[in-house]
Amino acid sequence: MAYDFDLFVIGAGSGGVRAARFSAGFGARVAVAESRYLGGTCVNVGCVPKKLLVYGAHFSEEFEHAKGFGWTVGETSFDWSTLIANKDREIHRLNEIYRNLLKSSGVTLIEGHARLRGPHEVEINGQIHTAEHILIATGGWPQVPEFPGREHAITSNDAFFLDQLPKRIVVVGGGYIAVEFASIFLGMGADTTLMYRGELFLRGFDGSVRQHLREELTKQGLGIQFNTDIASIEKLADGTLQVELKDGRSLNTDCVFYATGRRPMLDDLGLDTVDVQLNGKGFVEVNDNYQTSEPSILAIGDVIGRVPLTPVALAEGMAVARRLFKPDEYRPVDYTHIPTAVFSLPNIGTVGLTEEDAKKAGHQVHVFESRFRPMKLSLTDDQERTLMKLVVDVNTDKVLGCHMVGPDAGELIQSLAIALKAGATKRIFDDTIGVHPTAAEEFVTMRTVTR
Repeated sequence: MAYDFDLFVIGAGSGGVRAARFSAGFGARVAVAESRYLGGTCVNVGCVPKKLLVYGAHFSEEFEHAKGFGWTVGETSFDWSTLIANKDREIHRLNEIYRNLLKSSGVTLIEGHARLRGPHEVEINGQIHTAEHILIATGGWPQVPEFPGREHAITSNDAFFLDQLPKRIVVVGGGYIAVEFASIFLGMGADTTLMYRGELFLRGFDGSVRQHLREELTKQGLGIQFNTDIASIEKLADGTLQVELKDGRSLNTDCVFYATGRRPMLDDLGLDTVDVQLNGKGFVEVNDNYQTSEPSILAIGDVIGRVPLTPVALAEGMAVARRLFKPDEYRPVDYTHIPTAVFSLPNIGTVGLTEEDAKKAGHQVHVFESRFRPMKLSLTDDQERTLMKLVVDVNTDKVLGCHMVGPDAGELIQSLAIALKAGATKRIFDDTIGVHPTAAEEFVTMRTVTR
Protein backbone atom coordinates (compact mmCIF):
# COMPACT_ATOMS: atom_id res chain seq x y z
CA MET A 1 0.00 0.00 0.00
CA ALA A 2 1.18 3.51 -0.81
CA TYR A 3 1.11 5.79 2.21
CA ASP A 4 1.07 9.58 2.37
CA PHE A 5 3.95 9.51 4.84
CA ASP A 6 6.57 7.09 6.07
CA LEU A 7 6.21 8.47 9.60
CA PHE A 8 3.42 10.49 11.18
CA VAL A 9 4.30 11.96 14.57
CA ILE A 10 1.55 13.03 16.96
CA GLY A 11 3.02 15.67 19.26
CA ALA A 12 5.68 18.32 18.58
CA GLY A 13 7.45 18.11 21.91
CA SER A 14 11.14 17.34 22.38
CA GLY A 15 10.93 13.64 21.54
CA GLY A 16 8.50 14.00 18.66
CA VAL A 17 10.44 16.80 17.00
CA ARG A 18 13.72 14.90 17.36
CA ALA A 19 12.25 11.77 15.79
CA ALA A 20 10.64 13.79 12.99
CA ARG A 21 13.68 15.90 12.12
CA PHE A 22 16.15 13.04 11.98
CA SER A 23 13.77 10.71 10.17
CA ALA A 24 13.33 13.37 7.51
CA GLY A 25 17.10 13.82 7.42
CA PHE A 26 17.41 10.10 6.73
CA GLY A 27 15.16 10.52 3.70
CA ALA A 28 11.75 9.63 5.15
CA ARG A 29 8.54 11.50 4.35
CA VAL A 30 7.45 12.84 7.73
CA ALA A 31 4.52 14.79 9.16
CA VAL A 32 4.03 16.18 12.66
CA ALA A 33 0.68 17.12 14.20
CA GLU A 34 0.50 19.51 17.15
CA SER A 35 -2.65 20.96 18.70
CA ARG A 36 -1.19 23.03 21.51
CA TYR A 37 2.31 24.50 21.32
CA LEU A 38 5.56 23.68 19.58
CA GLY A 39 8.25 22.37 21.88
CA GLY A 40 5.90 20.52 24.21
CA THR A 41 5.89 20.68 28.00
CA CYS A 42 9.61 21.38 28.38
CA VAL A 43 9.68 24.54 26.30
CA ASN A 44 6.29 25.94 27.24
CA VAL A 45 5.28 24.87 30.76
CA GLY A 46 8.22 22.86 31.99
CA CYS A 47 12.00 22.92 32.23
CA VAL A 48 12.71 26.09 30.26
CA PRO A 49 10.30 28.59 31.86
CA LYS A 50 10.85 26.93 35.25
CA LYS A 51 14.62 27.48 34.98
CA LEU A 52 14.00 31.13 34.07
CA LEU A 53 11.89 31.50 37.21
CA VAL A 54 14.59 29.79 39.26
CA TYR A 55 17.11 32.34 38.00
CA GLY A 56 14.70 35.09 39.01
CA ALA A 57 14.22 33.66 42.50
CA HIS A 58 17.98 33.42 43.02
CA PHE A 59 18.52 37.19 42.95
CA SER A 60 17.10 37.76 46.42
CA GLU A 61 20.02 35.97 48.04
CA GLU A 62 22.51 37.46 45.58
CA PHE A 63 21.56 40.94 46.78
CA GLU A 64 22.20 39.83 50.35
CA HIS A 65 25.56 38.26 49.48
CA ALA A 66 26.72 41.42 47.68
CA LYS A 67 27.02 43.31 50.97
CA GLY A 68 29.80 41.04 52.16
CA PHE A 69 31.84 41.88 49.09
CA GLY A 70 31.62 45.64 49.56
CA TRP A 71 28.62 46.40 47.38
CA THR A 72 25.94 48.75 48.63
CA VAL A 73 22.66 47.53 47.23
CA GLY A 74 19.80 50.01 47.28
CA GLU A 75 16.18 49.22 47.94
CA THR A 76 15.10 46.30 45.78
CA SER A 77 11.68 45.23 44.59
CA PHE A 78 10.35 42.41 42.48
CA ASP A 79 7.75 42.68 39.73
CA TRP A 80 6.20 39.33 38.81
CA SER A 81 4.46 40.67 35.70
CA THR A 82 7.76 41.84 34.19
CA LEU A 83 9.33 38.43 34.67
CA ILE A 84 6.33 36.63 33.17
CA ALA A 85 6.18 38.98 30.17
CA ASN A 86 9.88 38.48 29.48
CA LYS A 87 9.46 34.72 29.93
CA ASP A 88 6.57 34.71 27.45
CA ARG A 89 8.67 36.56 24.88
CA GLU A 90 11.48 34.03 25.22
CA ILE A 91 9.12 31.06 24.92
CA HIS A 92 7.59 32.54 21.76
CA ARG A 93 11.09 32.84 20.31
CA LEU A 94 11.74 29.17 21.08
CA ASN A 95 8.38 28.17 19.54
CA GLU A 96 9.45 29.78 16.29
CA ILE A 97 12.83 28.05 16.45
CA TYR A 98 11.04 24.70 16.66
CA ARG A 99 8.83 25.69 13.74
CA ASN A 100 11.89 26.60 11.65
CA LEU A 101 13.70 23.41 12.64
CA LEU A 102 10.83 21.31 11.35
CA LYS A 103 10.44 23.36 8.19
CA SER A 104 14.16 23.34 7.35
CA SER A 105 14.24 19.57 7.90
CA GLY A 106 11.51 19.03 5.32
CA VAL A 107 8.90 17.92 7.84
CA THR A 108 5.25 18.69 7.14
CA LEU A 109 3.78 20.49 10.18
CA ILE A 110 0.01 20.21 10.60
CA GLU A 111 -1.45 22.25 13.44
CA GLY A 112 -4.58 20.73 14.92
CA HIS A 113 -5.76 17.82 17.06
CA ALA A 114 -4.76 14.44 15.65
CA ARG A 115 -6.87 11.34 16.22
CA LEU A 116 -6.05 7.76 15.27
CA ARG A 117 -8.46 6.16 12.81
CA GLY A 118 -6.67 2.85 12.44
CA PRO A 119 -3.19 1.29 12.47
CA HIS A 120 -2.07 3.48 9.56
CA GLU A 121 -4.53 6.38 9.61
CA VAL A 122 -4.63 9.73 11.40
CA GLU A 123 -7.44 12.26 11.17
CA ILE A 124 -6.65 15.92 11.70
CA ASN A 125 -8.78 18.95 10.84
CA GLY A 126 -11.27 16.64 9.14
CA GLN A 127 -8.70 15.13 6.78
CA ILE A 128 -7.37 11.56 6.84
CA HIS A 129 -3.62 11.01 6.45
CA THR A 130 -2.01 7.60 6.02
CA ALA A 131 1.41 6.56 7.26
CA GLU A 132 3.46 3.38 7.39
CA HIS A 133 4.47 4.23 10.96
CA ILE A 134 2.68 6.41 13.53
CA LEU A 135 4.55 7.74 16.56
CA ILE A 136 2.67 8.84 19.68
CA ALA A 137 4.67 11.53 21.49
CA THR A 138 1.91 13.45 23.25
CA GLY A 139 3.64 13.76 26.64
CA GLY A 140 2.09 14.09 30.06
CA TRP A 141 -0.31 16.38 31.91
CA PRO A 142 -0.45 17.42 35.58
CA GLN A 143 -3.33 16.08 37.62
CA VAL A 144 -4.99 17.05 40.90
CA PRO A 145 -6.57 14.29 43.01
CA GLU A 146 -10.28 14.26 43.69
CA PHE A 147 -11.38 16.16 46.81
CA PRO A 148 -13.90 18.92 47.56
CA GLY A 149 -12.67 22.24 46.20
CA ARG A 150 -10.00 20.80 43.91
CA GLU A 151 -11.07 23.32 41.25
CA HIS A 152 -9.48 26.06 43.37
CA ALA A 153 -6.01 24.50 43.09
CA ILE A 154 -3.54 25.29 40.32
CA THR A 155 -0.84 23.13 38.69
CA SER A 156 2.48 23.85 37.02
CA ASN A 157 0.60 24.57 33.79
CA ASP A 158 -1.15 27.50 35.49
CA ALA A 159 1.73 28.80 37.61
CA PHE A 160 3.58 30.23 34.63
CA PHE A 161 0.64 32.47 33.79
CA LEU A 162 -0.45 33.82 37.18
CA ASP A 163 -1.40 37.49 37.02
CA GLN A 164 0.47 38.22 40.21
CA LEU A 165 2.72 36.52 42.74
CA PRO A 166 0.60 35.16 45.63
CA LYS A 167 1.48 36.61 49.03
CA ARG A 168 0.85 33.20 50.61
CA ILE A 169 1.07 29.86 48.83
CA VAL A 170 0.79 26.20 49.76
CA VAL A 171 2.71 23.81 47.50
CA VAL A 172 1.45 20.22 47.71
CA GLY A 173 3.66 17.33 46.66
CA GLY A 174 6.93 15.60 47.40
CA GLY A 175 8.54 15.31 43.96
CA TYR A 176 11.05 17.53 42.23
CA ILE A 177 8.40 19.82 40.71
CA ALA A 178 6.96 20.60 44.15
CA VAL A 179 10.40 21.26 45.64
CA GLU A 180 11.45 23.47 42.73
CA PHE A 181 8.34 25.63 42.80
CA ALA A 182 8.47 25.94 46.58
CA SER A 183 11.99 27.36 46.14
CA ILE A 184 10.82 29.70 43.38
CA PHE A 185 7.92 31.17 45.34
CA LEU A 186 9.98 31.43 48.53
CA GLY A 187 12.85 33.15 46.74
CA MET A 188 10.50 35.70 45.23
CA GLY A 189 9.16 36.67 48.64
CA ALA A 190 5.98 34.63 49.04
CA ASP A 191 5.11 33.09 52.41
CA THR A 192 5.53 29.50 51.24
CA THR A 193 4.51 26.18 52.79
CA LEU A 194 5.40 22.80 51.31
CA MET A 195 3.05 19.95 52.24
CA TYR A 196 3.67 16.28 51.55
CA ARG A 197 1.70 13.27 52.70
CA GLY A 198 4.86 11.17 53.18
CA GLU A 199 7.66 11.14 55.74
CA LEU A 200 10.20 13.00 53.56
CA PHE A 201 10.16 14.47 50.06
CA LEU A 202 12.07 13.34 46.94
CA ARG A 203 11.40 9.62 47.32
CA GLY A 204 13.91 7.68 45.22
CA PHE A 205 16.72 10.18 45.72
CA ASP A 206 19.68 9.44 47.97
CA GLY A 207 18.80 9.66 51.66
CA SER A 208 21.62 12.08 52.46
CA VAL A 209 20.45 14.38 49.68
CA ARG A 210 16.87 14.37 50.95
CA GLN A 211 17.83 15.14 54.53
CA HIS A 212 20.36 17.79 53.55
CA LEU A 213 17.89 19.64 51.34
CA ARG A 214 15.31 19.53 54.11
CA GLU A 215 17.78 21.22 56.46
CA GLU A 216 18.74 23.91 53.94
CA LEU A 217 15.17 24.76 52.95
CA THR A 218 14.21 24.99 56.61
CA LYS A 219 17.07 27.45 57.18
CA GLN A 220 15.69 29.61 54.37
CA GLY A 221 12.29 29.85 56.04
CA LEU A 222 10.27 27.39 53.97
CA GLY A 223 7.40 25.99 56.01
CA ILE A 224 7.67 22.23 55.63
CA GLN A 225 4.85 19.94 56.74
CA PHE A 226 5.28 16.21 56.18
CA ASN A 227 2.65 13.54 56.88
CA THR A 228 0.09 16.16 55.91
CA ASP A 229 -2.64 16.11 53.28
CA ILE A 230 -5.50 18.35 52.21
CA ALA A 231 -9.10 17.27 52.82
CA SER A 232 -10.86 20.23 51.17
CA ILE A 233 -10.45 23.78 49.88
CA GLU A 234 -13.10 26.50 50.18
CA LYS A 235 -12.87 29.88 48.51
CA LEU A 236 -14.03 32.66 50.82
CA ALA A 237 -15.79 35.87 49.80
CA ASP A 238 -12.55 37.89 49.80
CA GLY A 239 -10.79 35.36 47.55
CA THR A 240 -8.86 33.72 50.38
CA LEU A 241 -8.60 29.94 50.21
CA GLN A 242 -9.50 28.12 53.42
CA VAL A 243 -7.69 24.80 53.47
CA GLU A 244 -8.91 21.98 55.69
CA LEU A 245 -6.32 19.31 56.45
CA LYS A 246 -6.99 15.62 57.08
CA ASP A 247 -5.61 15.92 60.61
CA GLY A 248 -8.33 18.45 61.48
CA ARG A 249 -6.24 21.60 61.23
CA SER A 250 -7.08 24.45 58.87
CA LEU A 251 -5.17 27.35 57.37
CA ASN A 252 -5.79 30.26 55.03
CA THR A 253 -3.74 30.99 51.93
CA ASP A 254 -3.94 32.84 48.63
CA CYS A 255 -2.97 29.96 46.36
CA VAL A 256 -2.74 26.17 46.48
CA PHE A 257 -0.31 24.66 43.98
CA TYR A 258 -0.54 20.89 43.32
CA ALA A 259 2.41 18.89 42.06
CA THR A 260 1.34 15.37 42.96
CA GLY A 261 1.82 13.56 39.67
CA ARG A 262 1.31 13.58 35.94
CA ARG A 263 -0.76 11.37 33.67
CA PRO A 264 -0.15 10.42 30.02
CA MET A 265 -1.87 12.82 27.62
CA LEU A 266 -4.10 10.43 25.66
CA ASP A 267 -7.31 12.47 25.58
CA ASP A 268 -9.40 11.90 22.44
CA LEU A 269 -6.46 10.20 20.73
CA GLY A 270 -8.64 7.49 19.17
CA LEU A 271 -7.04 4.58 20.98
CA ASP A 272 -10.37 2.78 20.75
CA THR A 273 -9.78 2.39 17.00
CA VAL A 274 -6.50 0.49 17.37
CA ASP A 275 -4.98 -2.33 19.41
CA VAL A 276 -2.74 -0.19 21.61
CA GLN A 277 -2.44 -1.59 25.12
CA LEU A 278 -1.90 0.50 28.25
CA ASN A 279 -0.08 -0.63 31.37
CA GLY A 280 -1.51 -0.70 34.88
CA LYS A 281 -0.74 2.99 35.41
CA GLY A 282 -2.38 4.08 32.18
CA PHE A 283 0.80 4.67 30.17
CA VAL A 284 1.27 3.29 26.66
CA GLU A 285 2.88 -0.15 26.78
CA VAL A 286 5.84 -0.53 24.41
CA ASN A 287 8.58 -3.07 23.74
CA ASP A 288 12.30 -2.38 23.48
CA ASN A 289 11.78 -0.93 19.99
CA TYR A 290 9.07 1.45 21.29
CA GLN A 291 6.44 -0.51 19.38
CA THR A 292 2.99 -0.80 20.91
CA SER A 293 0.85 -3.92 20.64
CA GLU A 294 -0.14 -2.44 17.26
CA PRO A 295 3.20 -2.92 15.41
CA SER A 296 2.78 0.11 13.11
CA ILE A 297 2.21 2.43 16.09
CA LEU A 298 5.10 3.47 18.31
CA ALA A 299 5.33 5.67 21.42
CA ILE A 300 8.11 7.54 23.24
CA GLY A 301 8.63 10.08 25.99
CA ASP A 302 6.45 10.83 28.99
CA VAL A 303 3.51 8.98 27.47
CA ILE A 304 5.25 5.62 28.04
CA GLY A 305 6.08 6.44 31.66
CA ARG A 306 9.65 5.17 31.76
CA VAL A 307 11.96 8.08 32.59
CA PRO A 308 10.04 11.37 32.20
CA LEU A 309 13.00 13.60 31.33
CA THR A 310 13.47 15.70 28.20
CA PRO A 311 16.93 14.31 27.30
CA VAL A 312 15.53 10.78 27.59
CA ALA A 313 12.69 11.62 25.18
CA LEU A 314 15.27 13.07 22.80
CA ALA A 315 17.32 9.86 22.97
CA GLU A 316 14.22 7.74 22.40
CA GLY A 317 13.22 9.86 19.41
CA MET A 318 16.68 9.45 17.92
CA ALA A 319 16.57 5.70 18.50
CA VAL A 320 13.23 5.42 16.68
CA ALA A 321 14.46 7.47 13.72
CA ARG A 322 17.61 5.41 13.37
CA ARG A 323 15.93 2.03 13.74
CA LEU A 324 13.29 2.81 11.14
CA PHE A 325 15.28 4.76 8.58
CA LYS A 326 19.01 4.39 9.32
CA PRO A 327 19.38 0.93 10.88
CA ASP A 328 23.16 0.76 10.36
CA GLU A 329 23.47 3.64 12.88
CA TYR A 330 20.92 2.30 15.37
CA ARG A 331 21.83 1.77 19.00
CA PRO A 332 19.36 1.29 21.84
CA VAL A 333 18.89 3.87 24.58
CA ASP A 334 20.95 3.12 27.68
CA TYR A 335 18.83 3.97 30.72
CA THR A 336 21.68 3.52 33.19
CA HIS A 337 23.63 6.45 34.60
CA ILE A 338 21.08 9.08 33.59
CA PRO A 339 22.11 12.32 35.32
CA THR A 340 19.37 14.34 36.97
CA ALA A 341 19.18 17.87 38.35
CA VAL A 342 16.58 19.36 40.65
CA PHE A 343 16.59 23.15 40.39
CA SER A 344 15.62 23.80 43.95
CA LEU A 345 17.55 26.46 45.84
CA PRO A 346 20.07 24.98 46.54
CA ASN A 347 20.29 22.73 43.48
CA ILE A 348 20.53 18.95 43.47
CA GLY A 349 22.66 17.02 41.01
CA THR A 350 22.74 13.22 40.98
CA VAL A 351 23.89 10.37 38.76
CA GLY A 352 24.13 6.63 39.34
CA LEU A 353 22.97 4.61 42.32
CA THR A 354 21.87 6.00 45.64
CA GLU A 355 23.47 4.52 48.74
CA GLU A 356 20.21 2.74 49.51
CA ASP A 357 19.80 1.26 46.01
CA ALA A 358 23.42 0.17 45.84
CA LYS A 359 22.98 -1.83 49.04
CA LYS A 360 19.69 -3.30 47.84
CA ALA A 361 21.45 -4.40 44.65
CA GLY A 362 23.93 -6.38 46.75
CA HIS A 363 26.92 -4.07 46.59
CA GLN A 364 29.20 -3.73 49.58
CA VAL A 365 29.85 0.01 49.58
CA HIS A 366 32.13 2.67 50.92
CA VAL A 367 30.47 6.06 51.28
CA PHE A 368 32.42 9.30 51.02
CA GLU A 369 30.61 12.44 52.15
CA SER A 370 31.69 16.04 52.50
CA ARG A 371 29.64 18.92 53.87
CA PHE A 372 31.07 22.41 53.78
CA ARG A 373 30.23 26.07 53.52
CA PRO A 374 31.02 27.27 49.97
CA MET A 375 33.86 29.76 49.63
CA LYS A 376 31.53 32.31 48.06
CA LEU A 377 29.58 32.51 51.32
CA SER A 378 32.63 32.98 53.56
CA LEU A 379 32.25 36.79 53.50
CA THR A 380 28.50 36.68 54.09
CA ASP A 381 26.14 35.73 56.90
CA ASP A 382 24.64 32.91 54.81
CA GLN A 383 25.08 29.58 56.61
CA GLU A 384 24.08 27.36 53.66
CA ARG A 385 26.17 24.21 53.37
CA THR A 386 26.97 22.09 50.34
CA LEU A 387 26.79 18.28 50.31
CA MET A 388 28.91 16.08 48.06
CA LYS A 389 28.75 12.30 48.16
CA LEU A 390 30.31 9.33 46.41
CA VAL A 391 29.03 5.74 46.65
CA VAL A 392 31.81 3.27 45.81
CA ASP A 393 31.78 -0.52 45.34
CA VAL A 394 34.28 -2.00 47.82
CA ASN A 395 35.20 -4.97 45.63
CA THR A 396 35.59 -3.29 42.22
CA ASP A 397 36.42 0.28 43.39
CA LYS A 398 33.90 1.54 40.81
CA VAL A 399 32.07 4.72 41.64
CA LEU A 400 28.42 3.70 41.64
CA GLY A 401 26.84 7.08 42.41
CA CYS A 402 27.65 10.78 42.68
CA HIS A 403 25.31 13.13 44.54
CA MET A 404 25.43 16.83 45.33
CA VAL A 405 23.31 19.53 46.95
CA GLY A 406 24.66 23.00 46.39
CA PRO A 407 25.17 25.84 43.90
CA ASP A 408 25.37 24.73 40.25
CA ALA A 409 24.98 21.06 41.17
CA GLY A 410 23.25 20.39 37.87
CA GLU A 411 26.16 21.86 35.93
CA LEU A 412 28.75 19.83 37.86
CA ILE A 413 26.95 16.49 37.68
CA GLN A 414 26.94 16.44 33.86
CA SER A 415 30.70 15.93 33.70
CA LEU A 416 30.61 13.33 36.45
CA ALA A 417 27.99 11.42 34.46
CA ILE A 418 30.59 10.95 31.71
CA ALA A 419 33.03 9.51 34.24
CA LEU A 420 30.46 7.06 35.60
CA LYS A 421 29.42 6.08 32.07
CA ALA A 422 33.05 5.30 31.35
CA GLY A 423 33.27 3.11 34.46
CA ALA A 424 35.55 5.33 36.51
CA THR A 425 36.93 3.95 39.76
CA LYS A 426 37.54 5.81 43.00
CA ARG A 427 41.27 5.50 42.23
CA ILE A 428 40.73 7.46 39.01
CA PHE A 429 38.85 10.12 40.95
CA ASP A 430 41.70 10.23 43.49
CA ASP A 431 44.36 10.50 40.78
CA THR A 432 42.55 13.36 39.03
CA ILE A 433 43.99 16.77 39.89
CA GLY A 434 41.36 19.23 41.04
CA VAL A 435 40.69 22.78 39.90
CA HIS A 436 41.45 25.07 42.85
CA PRO A 437 39.69 26.83 44.45
CA THR A 438 36.38 25.35 43.36
CA ALA A 439 33.66 23.32 44.99
CA ALA A 440 33.96 20.75 42.22
CA GLU A 441 37.46 19.71 43.34
CA GLU A 442 35.89 18.18 46.44
CA PHE A 443 34.76 15.25 44.29
CA VAL A 444 38.41 14.32 43.62
CA THR A 445 39.80 15.08 47.10
CA MET A 446 37.50 13.02 49.31
CA ARG A 447 39.78 10.40 50.86
CA THR A 448 38.17 9.36 54.14
CA VAL A 449 35.40 6.78 54.17
CA THR A 450 32.40 8.22 56.01
CA ARG A 451 30.82 4.83 56.54
